[in-house]
Parts: sequence; structure tokens; C-alpha cells
Amino acid sequence: MPVLVVNVDHVATLRQARMGIEPEPVTAAYMAEMAGATGIIVHLREDRRHIQDRDVELIKKTCNTRLHLEMAATGEMQKIAGEIKPEMVCLVPEKRQELTTEGGLNCIGRETELADYLAPLHAKGIRSSLFIDADPKQIEAARATGAEFIEIHTGHYADAKEYAARQEELAKILEGIRLAQGIGLKVNLGHGLNYRNILAFKDVSGISEYSIGHAIMARAIYVGLDRAVGDMAELVRTFAD
Repeated sequence: MPVLVVNVDHVATLRQARMGIEPEPVTAAYMAEMAGATGIIVHLREDRRHIQDRDVELIKKTCNTRLHLEMAATGEMQKIAGEIKPEMVCLVPEKRQELTTEGGLNCIGRETELADYLAPLHAKGIRSSLFIDADPKQIEAARATGAEFIEIHTGHYADAKEYAARQEELAKILEGIRLAQGIGLKVNLGHGLNYRNILAFKDVSGISEYSIGHAIMARAIYVGLDRAVGDMAELVRTFAD
């Protein structure tokens, strides 16, 4: 059965807006778990614009489910991940000027580089995922890195304004899921998913995790974090195995 993993970056974004001490992403992570999340995601960016090192350390110590660390493939992040030992790392592209991650990681031509980067983390028992677009060439390249998972970038589907464009992006994702599963990769989905557009995947079998942050935190403003996470967790529980 697929599970929900909740990204608490946006809680840290609100805290950092005033460089204060609240709201506390560690508390949000605990509440998300209590409400039905099966994992917590944080993205420790190189510029530390939201999640801070202490957040990752504290969430790892207090997490009752599992911690997924999103990060760029840099030496600094490799060292941090090796020390903190999250259950999974997800390699993502990162640009300083972007508001949020805009697309998938380029794996083509970097297979050996990424395999070498992940090897010491695998040796410590840390599982790995690559955040990539639903491009057959990227999926094939991802398999060559030794990563166990891919997370298919659903942002282009979520952001499409016109029905035809949205269906076109959805078709690419569905084909990408089939290809990845056919070559032995486990598949997660994430970026831009909300309580409505996620329903397109209700009958898609074999998805391991749905990674959702912004939509949950946006709803939490109105109904509270407990209900916002619980509603999404309940949705995911109805999805195909």
C-alpha cells in the first residue's frame, strides 16, 4: 500500500521569514506523524533558506517513522547525510535563484559520478532516491546509478493550466512509472500534488510513497495540521497497492 510522507520545509520557511524560533518544524514533524504520515521529508538546501542543520538533527533524533533528506549532490551534503544517517536521501537539483525545485535531476552522462557519490551512503545503510522527470532516458540513467528509488517529478502535471496539457503530462508520468517498475526501480511521486490532482493516481499500482508538503501546509492554515495531514493520509490509504 502506498504511504504519505510529509515535507515540513514550509514550516521552516515561515520561521525564517522573521529569523525567529517559531513555528517549529520539529513539532510539525511530530504532529504530522501523529496524524498519519509514514515519513518526514526535509530539504537541507545549500543556502539554508528554510531547513537548518539543527532541524535535521533534531527531527532525526525524535522521528518515530523515518526521515528522508532531500539534498544536492555535494560533498558537504554527503558528509552531513553520512553523519545523521536518514533512512533515505533523495538527490535533487538546486539553483540559488529558484523559489522551489523547478525540475528533475539530470542523470544522463552522470551515472558513474552519481553511483560513486551514493556508494558511501549505501555502505552506511542509507537508501537512495533520485528526483527526476518522467523522461525514459533519465529513468534508464537513474537505474545505472544504483539508486533503489526514483521520485518522479509531478510538478509539470500539477502546474499545467489547460486540460490537454495536463493530460499530456499525466501520460508521461504514467509511462515513466511503468518503465521504472519494469526495470526494477521503486517509484515515489512528488511536487505540486494536492487533494485534487493526486486523484489521477488513485488506480495506479506500485507507487511506494507520495511526497507532499505545500498543499498540506496550505490547508493547515485553515483547518489545522492534524486534519490537513489526516485528510491526505486517508486519501492515500484508498489508493491501489
